[in-house]
Amino acid sequence: MTTRSRAMSSALSGAGGGRRRRPARTLPGPLLALTVATALLAGCSSEPALPEVERTAGAEAGAVRTASDGVQEITLETGDDYVFTPDAFTVTPGDVRLTLLNSGEQMTHNFLFTAGAGPAEISEQIPVLGPGRSETIEFTVTEPGEYPFECSFHVALGQVGTMTVSSPG
Repeated sequence: MTTRSRAMSSALSGAGGGRRRRPARTLPGPLLALTVATALLAGCSSEPALPEVERTAGAEAGAVRTASDGVQEITLETGDDYVFTPDAFTVTPGDVRLTLLNSGEQMTHNFLFTAGAGPAEISEQIPVLGPGRSETIEFTVTEPGEYPFECSFHVALGQVGTMTVSSPG
């Protein structure tokens, strides 16, 4: 070993003559990401966690009434729970005025009759309904039968229902 290499070796070994210690290494980015993802997924199941239905529909929700102008009126309520209340109701052939009330604080919903699923098409819909809002649509039904409806944003979570049009008397 030359004089120069001994001097460098002494300088590198530090004052105590031992080996120089390296600072502790942190987890590399990909390994850290994998660790965090595994921890997050450990608490997940294959089914989405749906909130409990905690609201009680207002007195106006669910009852079909005949207004002074002869139109059948129904109010449906939805909230932060992916449910229509009621999810089924019956009307007679004629004019219907349907109001959707979103009593939630976070979720945005919509309302439409499922295309091709009823005896006749009903094209009226509520495209977007934010929290705390309500909107009304009017339509006429003449064909008796079941008319499925949905919130297309949350149909995979089961936010569906059925309007039944009874046979004339």
